[in-house]
Amino acid sequence: MYFDSHAHYYDEKLIKECTEGVDSFIDSLMTDKNISGIINVGTNIENSYIALEQATHHKGMYVAAGIHPSDCKEISDMKEALSELEKIISENREKVVALGEIGLDYYWEPIDKDRQKSYLYAQLDLAERLDIPVIIHDRDAHGDCFDAVSSRKNIRGVFHSYSGSAEMAKDFVRRGWYISFSGTITFKNAERVRDVARALPFDKVLIETDCPYLTPHPFRGKTNHSGYIEYTNAMLASVWNLTSEETAYITAENAKTLFGIAD
Repeated sequence: MYFDSHAHYYDEKLIKECTEGVDSFIDSLMTDKNISGIINVGTNIENSYIALEQATHHKGMYVAAGIHPSDCKEISDMKEALSELEKIISENREKVVALGEIGLDYYWEPIDKDRQKSYLYAQLDLAERLDIPVIIHDRDAHGDCFDAVSSRKNIRGVFHSYSGSAEMAKDFVRRGWYISFSGTITFKNAERVRDVARALPFDKVLIETDCPYLTPHPFRGKTNHSGYIEYTNAMLASVWNLTSEETAYITAENAKTLFGIAD
């Protein structure tokens, strides 16, 4: 049974391809592809509510609600947005198991680093106050993300679709953080990502799809979904020299531990 620790099932790219309806599609994936759990991850207030509505229809689907660094530029009132985010989390703790995805993204121009940092630090403070794990997005911002999470000693969480160095990943793990690998670990030119996986203890690793993005080999170019997580899992199993069944079990248990999900 696989646990997809990061997906976006409200994304229009995926919805357009679900001719039978996204809820039926999720049901079929969880049954036919042995998916025991999915974290449906929001990137702003609006789609966090949509992710929550979707999750109410599926026993194994849970939610992360948060404001992505690329979405914060669209918000005019940070205080109001954070208040609404707190409401989503506080009133739905059975389904909302993380605050995210949040973080820093220095790839897309124009970049407002100060604005991104203000949202990241404010959401880390909220997560600390609510005692909920966070899901971190880090794109071309490794040093600043490290500084941010290191500044909050009581914060726990995961770096999703990890792209940093093995040394930094090991430092995060020593601090109690988890590292998640997406379909990028299957890419032919991603030996550096596989080296990171080799360097980490089994009990601090998750797997994800980030669907509908980052589709693993050999399906690159197609819309990603949780049914493809077996390929990410298989590559991780190869890197770890374990069976696919062993790796699926380990990463699923790790996800349930981090997000506080009972069997």
